[in-house]
Amino acid sequence: MVTTTIRHVVIVGGGSAGWLTAAVLASSFKAAEQGGVRVSLIESPDVPTIGVGEGTWPTMRDTLRSAGLSETDFFRECDAAFKQGSRFNRWVTGAPDDYYFHPFVLPQGYGDADLAGRWLEHHRSVPFADLTSYQPHLCVHGRAPKQASTPEFAAVANYGYHLDAGKFGLFLKRHCVEKLGVHYVPDHVTGIRSKDNGDIAALHTKAQGDLAGDLFVDCTGMQSLLLGKHYGIPFLSQRGILFNDSALAVQVPYAREDDAIASQTSSTAQAAGWIWDIGLPTRRGIGHVYSSAHMDDQQADTALRAYIRATGGPEDIPAPRKLAFQPGYREKFWHRNCVAIGLSAGFIEPLEASALALVELSAAMLADEMPVTRAQMDTCAARFNATFTYRWERVIDFLKLHYVLSCRDGGEDPAGYWRDNRRAGTIPDRLQDLLALWRHRPPSRYDFDRIQEVFPAASYQYILYGMGYQSESGLARRQRVGEDNGELADGFFRQAADLTRKMLPALPDNRALIAHIVRHGLHRHDR
Repeated sequence: MVTTTIRHVVIVGGGSAGWLTAAVLASSFKAAEQGGVRVSLIESPDVPTIGVGEGTWPTMRDTLRSAGLSETDFFRECDAAFKQGSRFNRWVTGAPDDYYFHPFVLPQGYGDADLAGRWLEHHRSVPFADLTSYQPHLCVHGRAPKQASTPEFAAVANYGYHLDAGKFGLFLKRHCVEKLGVHYVPDHVTGIRSKDNGDIAALHTKAQGDLAGDLFVDCTGMQSLLLGKHYGIPFLSQRGILFNDSALAVQVPYAREDDAIASQTSSTAQAAGWIWDIGLPTRRGIGHVYSSAHMDDQQADTALRAYIRATGGPEDIPAPRKLAFQPGYREKFWHRNCVAIGLSAGFIEPLEASALALVELSAAMLADEMPVTRAQMDTCAARFNATFTYRWERVIDFLKLHYVLSCRDGGEDPAGYWRDNRRAGTIPDRLQDLLALWRHRPPSRYDFDRIQEVFPAASYQYILYGMGYQSESGLARRQRVGEDNGELADGFFRQAADLTRKMLPALPDNRALIAHIVRHGLHRHDR
């Protein structure tokens, strides 16, 4: 029996998912060098990009650095800005002063003291994130997460990015083709040729004939050309858990060129969904995500325009772009010699910006687990499928948590959307079990014990206590014998306050630092 060595990876589809995957694989396997694994990317030249704005996690810094990219060039070419977390407005009660933060920085002293218990019993008048972390205060005061002297990709406060998704794809494409040796094929896939064993042998293209490969990566978006259409891998709808299936997206100019750039994604709850607001240097990317079962397009458009006017935007905006999606994911993501990454693998909704993070995680695991020959591929596929089924389930749990804990009702819930989200039949069993446990103790590392959890226990604490989850009294007294956890926790709260006082005057204005990076650049470690 002849064993095929994996020498050529073919990625189908560009955009952020395709080119990010290409960058990870090509930089990992020396595609530009003789003897490296060849990486090709075929992309239809006619597919438009949206480019309304997108958020990343802090992991993107290491992904870009590892691929050999410059952070200075990234800011210059992708209309990029800093993201230090998310601010949730009107999610709990719907009141104008109802807000909380999910920052990227861990709580001060996290893992060393019972911060949540102490907060619940003695400090509930102060929002949990505001007490345990300095980062919400940086966001409120418009501070950047680093200084002009901080090297590329290094941080004073942990950060990810806001970016123009269309420009980001082009930025990655240039780097992949010019620096990493990715073979670019601008063509249409018109057919798929299979081997006798069911593997994909080649893709038939409109202009260039067959493109053969050993492993094929499906980055064709929601059409899922290879995994979904060719192989028929079922799509598992999550519509019964998370209801949002529509969005209206638009680009909005700043009123003045020197308007502040928010360094957090703002998420403002609405009658049947929520509105994202992402600040880029040249504009804001704003969109209304909603459930079509609870709100029609005209109602969503009216709410979006009202939000834009209320937050300083213009009266007249262009017609928003309508996006429709089915929340869910594929039954498996790697079948035979085909792996789906990005929207072809699944999509839930934009809340907490998990889409690009899952692309990063998928590309990284594919690079780490890349089989040497076809003989090992099925074993690698089984491990990949188990890992990403777990990750998609955890994303769904975490997103659902935001809706389950909302107390919006009456006039703040005219369509019954928030009430429906709280119905027990819509809450995954694992999340129900965890919520029962968290009545008596805070989320901990024992609840999320994977080395690479999508969301750590600290993130659950930020959401749980940001939304006022009621725990049993006496939670803070559940402590190790011999430790004064109360005083220890108070000491960490004071540390967070001290860091806030030191950082606010030491860190520059967010827009000012971005402008400095564009004009003068950041120092690179390799120089």
